Amino acid sequence: MDQIGYVLADAAENLFPARMQMALSLGWHIIFACFGVAFPAIVVFTEWRAHRRADPDLRELAHTWAKAMGVLFAAGAVSGTLLSFEMGILWPGLMEPFGEVFGFPFVLEGFAFFIEAIFVGIYLFGWDRMSPRAHMLSALPMVVSGMAGAFFVIAANAWMNNPTGFDLVDGRVMNADPVGAMFGPSTWPQFVHMLLAAYMVTGFTVASVYAVGMLRGRRDRYHRFGLIIPLSVAAIITPVQIGVGDWIANVVADNQPIKLAAMEGHYRTGTAVPLSLGGVYVDDELRGALEIPWGLSLLVTHDPDGLVVGLDSVPPDLRPPVNIVHLSYNVMVGIGSALLVLAAWLGWAWWRRRRIPATPWFLRAVAVSGVAAIVAMEAGWVTTEVGRQPWIVYDVLRTADAVSPAPGLYLGFYAVVAIYVVLTGLTVYVLRRLATRHDTPAPQEAVPPGPAEGVGVR
Repeated sequence: MDQIGYVLADAAENLFPARMQMALSLGWHIIFACFGVAFPAIVVFTEWRAHRRADPDLRELAHTWAKAMGVLFAAGAVSGTLLSFEMGILWPGLMEPFGEVFGFPFVLEGFAFFIEAIFVGIYLFGWDRMSPRAHMLSALPMVVSGMAGAFFVIAANAWMNNPTGFDLVDGRVMNADPVGAMFGPSTWPQFVHMLLAAYMVTGFTVASVYAVGMLRGRRDRYHRFGLIIPLSVAAIITPVQIGVGDWIANVVADNQPIKLAAMEGHYRTGTAVPLSLGGVYVDDELRGALEIPWGLSLLVTHDPDGLVVGLDSVPPDLRPPVNIVHLSYNVMVGIGSALLVLAAWLGWAWWRRRRIPATPWFLRAVAVSGVAAIVAMEAGWVTTEVGRQPWIVYDVLRTADAVSPAPGLYLGFYAVVAIYVVLTGLTVYVLRRLATRHDTPAPQEAVPPGPAEGVGVR
């Protein structure tokens, strides 16, 4: 009995370092996963335009982006490998009983990763060694497998949010259906939401690099193309993402009402519930929030008098940490709205003058949009994962019951922190080396144009 007590004590002590290690690994990896999913398509599109227009600047841009894509893919491969080990090491209470149910997507993701890795190599080493048509065709499996890998990982996470594909009989998993488990109610909305987020993060981040260069006076065609191509992709995706956000909010309301209540800081179940913006949750009350009358009822039920479930419907120990979820959700929505305004600004200027806005403030906004998009994406993941707590498998298995009781998890956390610090430094160093090749202004850009000249692409 004493030995069992020690094991349980270790598991309780391990919960914090296990969650922090998982949060760090996932939060770091997801940034590189975004580039792995979205960057190949942008690179191939740029190469296609270069060949179609016989444009050396576009071709050089595509070649530079391809090399950066290879660097980011390598970094993402390292962090993804760490994550796959952490699932088994940190959460044996999850993998042992439920591995046969939701482990299948991880197997398929492994195949997708190997296919993507093979064709990333072919695409990079085939540059100038293959015909343009063959080279671009070799990139298609890379693009498709990157999206497929994202789908399989999201399917596993969606299952944890809405578990299906099994029966629980006397605490034992029976009648496992791995394929059915992949296609639960959250799978498609989560996947589409993440796919669009990947293009937003990639588009805004790449554009922000060239916006900084243009603010420093580099107004040549190379930098203009480097800004307008990824920025256009992100700007087109952003309003679509807002609509998908409404879709996923309704799915959460139907399947995880307590998560939605935490997202909105909504305590008391009732009708005609307002939509709350901002505020801090204290003593079962959201204080300092801006309320839109009937807004939450309209969003969830499409009826101003619709019933919305509150946090009071479950005991306190079954509620997630409300302030973390609520504030993360507001950060995601707030930044998403700001990026929508930026996209509309670009669209309006391009529709009227076929060029981006002439004011330097637009370039400043683009320069910070990359970091903003990453923060919004990270805040969305915090909302999804923390909002599910205290469940690791929603309404089935508590996170505290799944953590490993093995000693030394704090040491593992410190080791992972060190690995990511080194990996981040190396990645930034290599990417900066790639960028410095275009730091010296060309003769035609030695005198940068003034703001009134605008920045078109001709």
